Order: sequence, then C-alpha cells, then structure tokens
Amino acid sequence: MGFGIALRVRGDYACFTRPEMKAERVSYDVVTPSAARGILEAIFWKPAIAWRIDRLHVLNPIRFDSVRRNEVSSKISTRNVMQAMRGGEVALGLDASDGRERVQRASYLLRDVDYVIEAHFDLTDRAGPGDTKEKHFNMALRRMRKGQCFHQPYLGCREFPLRFELVEGEIPPSWYRGETVDLGFMLHDIDFADDMTPVFYRAVMRDGVIDCAECLRAGAAA
Repeated sequence: MGFGIALRVRGDYACFTRPEMKAERVSYDVVTPSAARGILEAIFWKPAIAWRIDRLHVLNPIRFDSVRRNEVSSKISTRNVMQAMRGGEVALGLDASDGRERVQRASYLLRDVDYVIEAHFDLTDRAGPGDTKEKHFNMALRRMRKGQCFHQPYLGCREFPLRFELVEGEIPPSWYRGETVDLGFMLHDIDFADDMTPVFYRAVMRDGVIDCAECLRAGAAA
C-alpha cells in the first residue's frame, strides 16, 4: 500500500446516480468509490500515480430530497463535432432558452452530506525515474492543505460543488456508530483496462465506515 491520506468532503447536495434508473436521476445512499477517486483526481492527479480508495466514512445521517430541475432533452450531434474537427463551420451549442430543448426531470438527491475519504496511491507504469511516492505524497498534501485543485471537485454532478479539507488528526465519529447497514450493490469503479467494464460491489457500512477493499473481496469470493 502507498502513502495514505484522509480527506473530508462536505456539500449541501449530492447525486451519485444509480445506472438502473434511466431518465430520472436517483442517487445511491452514499458516495461511490469511483466518485471519491474523481474528487481526489480533481485535486491532485499525475499520469505517474493512480488513486485507490480504502475506506469511506459517512459522518452525517443519510437524507434525501426530491427536486425537479430543468435540463436539455438532446445532445450535440456527433456528426457536427466530426465536421467541426475537419474544419467545417457548424453550430456546436444548444440553445437552452428554446422551449423545445427544455425538459423537466425529477431527481432524488442526497442532502447535507459529510464524508471522509481514506485513500492511497500507487505508482503507474508511466512513472519516470524522478517520480517517487514521497514526492507525489508531499505535493498532494500541500494542495489539500491550501484548498487547491486542478478543477472544482463535485459530488456526483457538476452543479453540486463540495468543500474539502485534509484530516490530519482523528477522523470525526460517524452518525452510524454501533450500527451495521447493508447498502446493497453499488458501483465500485470502471475497469479501464478491460474495455471500460463496470465493477460492482456489496457495500456494507460498519460503524459508519465502508471498507471498500474488504467489501470488494467479499463480493468476489461470493
């Protein structure tokens, strides 16, 4: 295992969309490991490292809100994109003010979320001679302490930005201390080495903590 960090992330709303719910967005009960990895990569990412999620701490009680949001009903044409790449003059935007493009969709969102992400990173095969674990670990710590990021990290959807801070002392206790909660099957991550195959796992929260590696091993053994 590489050098580990603990990062606290909070936000007013979050949506970690279940893939089986089609048009209407319904969030998982807690953050997924792939979303947690995306948060860390938004703060610090290099080709030489790969973040691995170890544990997810759920500090606040799980609460949902149902809201309706305006969205666009169509996507930019792939044909137009290819034509623009070849130098053609085509419109690549969507007019959201056009009533024909707007549609209202319901979303079942998490609210007032507070998590601690425990993670480490490993060096990849793209690491060079100067890429050491100590070097990248110190760079990640500096960025997290200063609140810096490559782009704004978010909680599942870009309209739900988050606040983050490095946890350097004890991790705050969870609302679910003393409880064991089976959260069912959840998306763990995407296996990019295997034709972008989704990997699911049975998430079990004990004392407010999901041990991602343990849950993944248990699912593979079953």
